[in-house]
Amino acid sequence: MAEADADALADRLIARLAAGDAVIGVIGLGYVGLPILVAFHEAGFRTLGFDIDPGKIEQLNRGVSYMSTTPSGTVAAMAASGRFAATGDFGRLREADALLVCVPTPLTLQRTPDLSYLTGTAATLRAHLRRGQLVVLESTSYPGTTETVLKPILEGGGLRSGTDFLLAYSPERVDPGNRDFALAEIPRIVAGDGAAACRAAAALYGKAVRRVVPVSTLATAEAAKLMENIFRAVNIALVNELKQVYRAMGIDIWEVIAAAETKPFGYMPFHPGPGLGGHCIPIDPFYLAWKAREFGTATRFIELAGEINTQAPAHVLDIVIGTLSAKQRKSLAGSRILVIGAAYKKNIDDLRESPALQLMAMLEARGAVADYYDPYVPEIPPTRRHGGLAGKRSVAWDLEHFGAYDLALICTDHDGIDYAGLVAAVPCTVDTRNATRTVAAGRDRIVPA
Repeated sequence: MAEADADALADRLIARLAAGDAVIGVIGLGYVGLPILVAFHEAGFRTLGFDIDPGKIEQLNRGVSYMSTTPSGTVAAMAASGRFAATGDFGRLREADALLVCVPTPLTLQRTPDLSYLTGTAATLRAHLRRGQLVVLESTSYPGTTETVLKPILEGGGLRSGTDFLLAYSPERVDPGNRDFALAEIPRIVAGDGAAACRAAAALYGKAVRRVVPVSTLATAEAAKLMENIFRAVNIALVNELKQVYRAMGIDIWEVIAAAETKPFGYMPFHPGPGLGGHCIPIDPFYLAWKAREFGTATRFIELAGEINTQAPAHVLDIVIGTLSAKQRKSLAGSRILVIGAAYKKNIDDLRESPALQLMAMLEARGAVADYYDPYVPEIPPTRRHGGLAGKRSVAWDLEHFGAYDLALICTDHDGIDYAGLVAAVPCTVDTRNATRTVAAGRDRIVPA
């Protein structure tokens, strides 16, 4: 009977999707939620965006974007269409036929999973859940989260998954600032709490992306997302370690990578940097490592990669200290450092887990003056880990005044920056991204890190 109920729910939703009548709701309008909401709106559906931040709601309803990766022109068109509203009124959750949950899943200070955003959202959703809705979790978490955390909370309101509503998981694959792969071009993994829920989720995402990849279980989909990011974290840790080894040998890691990359098979380039940033790669591996302990399974690769990547900013700091001593005859305390780039990656304004913020905090804790320049981040907002940096503003790009700094530290290799001018203006430059690779003059003042 339950299977027939689930099939009937899926059939009704799929029919509404086919007719273009379905209402799509997205909970959490950040770097994951806003792009997928835009995608469904552009597919022709009526959309509702839910968030607890009144500032975001006000801006979206005025047609203004608060993220550089989502143009204001796109948001303005959405706001003027009559098919979109952003709201903090969670009573309107009942209006949606499908609800996509895109809330943060960070780590605690002890590097254990923090599901408080998810459980809080689930409790709110439970109070407004109605029969026939499809709920899809997009947030990254350990295998079993949808089944053992989200589902029991939703069912606590009296409705049952597979009988009264459908439950699915589809991990986000957003890469902020990546212009080579639009959201619609990135295949979507989907899984459901039962075959009918999977079928409904596949039909839903099939309206927004070109390829949908169904898998057999919710845990499989959750594990696939973790595997993608653990793969990257481990390989970045490897190249960060090799960077230190080759540096000791007097070998340029960037030239090594470029040479190795000429092999047309069996090799994939990864690049070193000042540390991991973003919401995924610095965090997701620890979700699996934590869960694996429940099963008595060791995750030595993950733990070691996490240790190496976590120490990357400290390694950069050591190079800054050594460079000041060797080239300026100065200690870090009292020195003036110009940090280039606050965002965690190039050409975006995303500060989540940015190693640049960690380095600024470390520099200031050791008595240096740490200013920054970032054309995408005019001011640093409050963050969970670096509250002391809140309110710090980007300095103006002024090569004449940059000579007053003792050292420039390139943390983010934004395009459009005059790196040759920077190198000429400051006494020495520590480059963590190989951003100065084409600068010919002043090579003796550039120190790779």
